[in-house]
Amino acid sequence: MKAFYADEQKRHDPKGFLSSGAPKPNPEQPERVERLLAGARAAGCEIVRPREHGLGPIAAVHTPEYLDFLEHIHARWQRIAEASEEVIPNIHPIARGGSYPASAVGQAGYHMADTSCPISAETWESSLWSAWSAVEAAEAVLSGEPAAYALCRPPGHHAFADVAGGFCFINNSAVAAQRLRKTAARVAILDVDLHHGNGTQGIFYARPDVLTVSIHADPVRFYPFFWGHADERGEGPGLGYNLNLPLARKSADAEFLAALDKGLQRIRAFAPEALVVALGLDAFEGDPFGGLSVTTQGFARIAEAVAGLGLPTVIVQEGGYLCDALSDNLTSFLAGFGGAHRLAAG
Repeated sequence: MKAFYADEQKRHDPKGFLSSGAPKPNPEQPERVERLLAGARAAGCEIVRPREHGLGPIAAVHTPEYLDFLEHIHARWQRIAEASEEVIPNIHPIARGGSYPASAVGQAGYHMADTSCPISAETWESSLWSAWSAVEAAEAVLSGEPAAYALCRPPGHHAFADVAGGFCFINNSAVAAQRLRKTAARVAILDVDLHHGNGTQGIFYARPDVLTVSIHADPVRFYPFFWGHADERGEGPGLGYNLNLPLARKSADAEFLAALDKGLQRIRAFAPEALVVALGLDAFEGDPFGGLSVTTQGFARIAEAVAGLGLPTVIVQEGGYLCDALSDNLTSFLAGFGGAHRLAAG
């Protein structure tokens, strides 16, 4: 399997975020890249640098207003007297739509959902290359590869069409799914991250051509809190095309795999022509966020079940934070997926 990644993705280096009101070091660190690269190589992946793809594939799922904000907000922010080194919002609208603030401070609040996605001088470039890795993986699958892995960092599944959040700026899984729509009439996105993929859900919530399925820790007491509940089924033409499968905190392999069976059943009923897996490794029992208790071997079992669909698949990296087993968890998933996918396709 080919793995797509560019070194520019390491330049984004966020310093902090607020957790339960307390300032803490930001866990979305560049060191994640080295651990994930090691895991991909151990699974036998060939590491390939993506090409530049411009803004077209990204603008297919994000608004031009938002992309203009991401590209220029750091330079504008630095012109504010005594501004912080990183762009961090200090005000949020209680409703969005209608008027649009002209000030950098107001736009930061409008386009940033929380304090966990600080924007530095390097964020835009890193985010572009992260998205281009997803585009390149999708192009590989469109060209006949049975599966491809995009080592996307920064991650993306909390980013809406015009809002950053949860360490995410450009929604790489959505970008990959939209790219696959060039030839696939229907695309499914399966999100197995610890946290609900609220941005991905939001982007496709009213669309019947992309099915979104997310297995995650129950948001009633867990990030992202306001999205990811079981009664969120889509709206308008997209009603019935969104499935959330929230799990109780500390759920382990058996519970996760039982939910996965339900998700795969829904995906089969949708009859997609291609699949995007939003791969979060933070469901691991030893991940710093500590929300679920999936084991290293559990990731292989998840991968084997997903590979049983036999679909052309783009695997997009989402969460998974610094712990001793991060590399092994990725190796477990990619190796498990590759072996089972070959059997299913054959």
